[in-house]
This record gives sequence, C-alpha cells and structure tokens, in this order.
Amino acid sequence: MTSHDPLARRRFLLSSSAIAGTGLLPGILRAQMAPAAITQDAARPMLLSGLQSGDVLAHSAIVWARASREARMRVEWSTTSSFAQSTLVRGPDLLPDSDGTGRVDLQGLPAGQDIFYRVLLDDLASSNTRSPAVLGHFRTPLASQGPATRPFRLVWSGDTVGQGFGINEGIGGMRIYDEMRKANPDVFLHSGDTIYADGPIAETVALPDGSTWKNLVTPQVAKVAETLDEYRGRYRYNLMDRNVRALGSEVAQIWQWDDHEVTNNYSDSKSVANDKRYTEKNVQLLTARGRRAFMEYAPMRPFGAAEQQRVYRHLPQGPLADIFVLDMRSYRGPNSHNLQAAESAETDFLGRPQLDWLLAGLKASTATWKLIAADMPIGLFVPDGKDAQGRDQWEAIANGEHGVPKGRELEMARLLKGIKDAGIDNVVWLTADVHYTAAHHYSPERAQFKDFAPFWEFVSGPLNAGGFGPNEADQTFGLDVVFHKAPPKANSAPSEGYQFFGQLDIDHQSRALTVVLKDLNGAALYTKTLAPQQA
Repeated sequence: MTSHDPLARRRFLLSSSAIAGTGLLPGILRAQMAPAAITQDAARPMLLSGLQSGDVLAHSAIVWARASREARMRVEWSTTSSFAQSTLVRGPDLLPDSDGTGRVDLQGLPAGQDIFYRVLLDDLASSNTRSPAVLGHFRTPLASQGPATRPFRLVWSGDTVGQGFGINEGIGGMRIYDEMRKANPDVFLHSGDTIYADGPIAETVALPDGSTWKNLVTPQVAKVAETLDEYRGRYRYNLMDRNVRALGSEVAQIWQWDDHEVTNNYSDSKSVANDKRYTEKNVQLLTARGRRAFMEYAPMRPFGAAEQQRVYRHLPQGPLADIFVLDMRSYRGPNSHNLQAAESAETDFLGRPQLDWLLAGLKASTATWKLIAADMPIGLFVPDGKDAQGRDQWEAIANGEHGVPKGRELEMARLLKGIKDAGIDNVVWLTADVHYTAAHHYSPERAQFKDFAPFWEFVSGPLNAGGFGPNEADQTFGLDVVFHKAPPKANSAPSEGYQFFGQLDIDHQSRALTVVLKDLNGAALYTKTLAPQQA
C-alpha cells in the first residue's frame, strides 16, 4: 500500500465493522483475543462511542476511546491495512472518574503516511475477557522541513446539536459529517460549540411548515447541563450518531471550544440567576464542569502541567500549512458595551500571553500558509443583550460602531499591526459561530484602522443546529462580505439545508490555497483561490 491511498483506507474501514463484530482479527491480536471470542458482548467492555484521533503531527497522534466499563486500553498501529508489521502500545486504565474516557499519544510515527490502528480493551475484572477491536485511520502530515510532495486538505465547521435539533434518524442523522468524511480530508477542524450544553432536546420539534423534527433523546440532553454527568452526556449523545463516529474513526480532528460547551455567551459577566432552567446558579462551577467534560472527550493532546486546561496550540501540518488554534473564551474579559478607549483586563479577548504566543508563532513559521483557527469571527456584530445601563452588550470583537478601534477591537488592532510589521504573509482565518457561511475580505483601504495588511476570513457552519444570519458587518477593519449564504428566516431546521462546511486545499506544486464553501449535500457554493505571497 502506498502512502495517502484513499482506496486502501476505504477497503480497510469497510471491513472494520465486520471484523470488530466477529472477533476475527488478523495477526497478533487474533491470538490475544481468543478467550474473548466466545464471550457475550454484555459480559465484556465495549467501545460504544467509537474512536477518535486528533492533534496529529508528523511523528505523533492522539488516539481517544471510551470504555463501557472498567478496562485497560491498548492500541496497535501500522502503516499497512493488513497490520503485517505493527506496534502495540499499552494505554491507560479507563475508569468511571473520567467517564471511561482515555487517550494514548502515539509516538515515533512515520511522517506523511496513512496510519491504520485498532483499539481493544482488557477487562479489569477478568484477565481472559477482552473487547472486540475497533479499527481506525488517520494520516500524518509531512515533516515541516521536508519537501511538499502531496497536497493538503482540511475541512472545518462548528456548532453541533444546537437549538434543540439533535439526532434525527429519520433523515439519516447528522449527514453533513458524512459529507465531510467523503471529502477525504487530512484533518477536520471543529471550530467550537462542539456541544450545546444549554440547549434541551425534546422528542419532537414542530417546524413552521407543519412538519415535525424527531429527535433521539437521552436523559442527559433533555434539560440544560448542570451536573458533570449531564455535560458528559452531551458528548456521549453526539457520539451516538453514526456519521459522527465514522468521521472520527477515519479523519484526524482538531477541536476548539466556544461558549455552548458551558452555557450561552458565558464570560465573567454571565449570570443565570433569572434563568429558571438552572437550579445551579454558580456559573464558575458550571464552567468547571463543562471544561472537565470537554477535556475528557476532546481528542486533544494535553498541554502539560504548566496549564493543564489550555486549548490554544500550534499544530504544524508540513511545509504547506501551520495551524494556530485559538481560545477566544477562556481569557476574555467580561462581555460589556465594548467601547473602552484603552486596553485593560476588561478589553481582553485573547489575552496578552496568547496574543504574544500567536505573534511569535507566526513569525517563526516556515510554512507557506498560516491558518488561524478562531472560534469567533473578527468583524461581525454578535450581540449579547443589554448591560445594567441599557447599553448594547457584545459577545465577540466588534462593538456595534464602525469607527476607530475601541474595546476588544484594540487588541485585534495590535495583533493585525504586529502581523504587518513583522512582514508575515499568507495568513488566513477560519471560523464558525454565526450559523451561516461567508467569505470576508479585510482591507485597510476600506477601514477606519489602516495599519494592517489585507487578509481573508472564511466562515462556515452550523453542522447540526438552527440556521441564522447574516450578521451586520463592522467597518473598523474594512470588512467586505464577498459572499454569504444564510437562511431566509432565523432558526431554520437542519432539514431545510442551511448547514455548511468549508474545504481548504493547498496544492503542493503551485502552493496556491483554495477554499470551497459547501452545503449539507457537499455542493460547492463559493470558491476562492489565493496565490501565495513571497516574502
């Protein structure tokens, strides 16, 4: 099998469900599994939530799994689908204190290869009982310092199971995940709102046209999440969808978060005191529980003891692309009127340490394209009600004015100026959040703040949530909405088709970057090709 061979991958994965179901495993695992082959599934640990891989680098990758009962995780990986030559790695114990979740950071992987892996569980209650193996695949990027010998493809979107629209098996579940899988990307970037902890899911939703949306429902999603088990239950719920599991087993993922992993528009000013859905009124406690559940379920490499819950990170994808994953939620000041004249803790959005890290990383990058994964758009109005003085309050960077930078715009102005002053070329922003798709061009020629270089921002979403938009565009940074597609009415059901993802391709010969904005069925809506600038 040659590297980057989608046909080999497809043959491997089409056979994986049959292999896992029968225990007919090739190679070393067949012998290891012999005692379990006659064991009933109910009597052994199972991998009911499928597998996920994530934060894949040239020589390492995270493999995530969740056990149905106490078990030890093992991972076997190979560069061939036959597993003729493979490496077996002992993983962690999967216990109830992590909701049965765990991960292995595979090391020593070859760069630029399709990697086939399988996970099995040793039952901690019986040494002779093991789970069926479940098979997965991911692709390692090329080494950053080597030649570009193949193209790079990324798909991205955000906003999963929002506004009460859950798994509707009558329409095939979350079909957009399958469309992204069929695009055969190197990586899937989830741009935030991986769950909607604040959105109860009912068995049925009456739609304006008189039809009914029917949801699969579990007890943990029937109300707003407050307990740790309810937050965890949101992730378990999403993984009940076969399309989500299929993508997770085939494609490496990059997760970031936004607000709905905890509750809508949360910041230090958030209060649920008057929200009767919540019996737990302590937003900081809700945040801690939501963060814990995210960290357990994300196929993400832990940052380390210095900041165990850090989400922003740099993920090199070979000589063609560096991905800088931002966290626009954890370090922000409180949502406010956002019109402060000077920077302070109240105007933080990324926060100075993260902004300095981003600038340093962009300067050091040798990749042709620098992709900034942001969980919110830069220049769209995203309101958050009124403050105590009756002033408009804002959730994102823009502040409802079209003038010189104020509030959080001051931090963004400093970042954009820093990018220009350092001579950093080929920066592209990818985001979601607003539940429609758009292509934005920012230019100082149209802007009130002019000390920056022109750049593009591409928006896509939602994945399985209500459709909204379009939002008003702020002119502080000269935003031109080159393209957008949004539903004609707010909160359109996923079945109406206003669900979107983006596909980004970088050609390894010309190094040109092409973005295609796609709909629920994978149809192309808008295409933009950017030629790389040479420093």
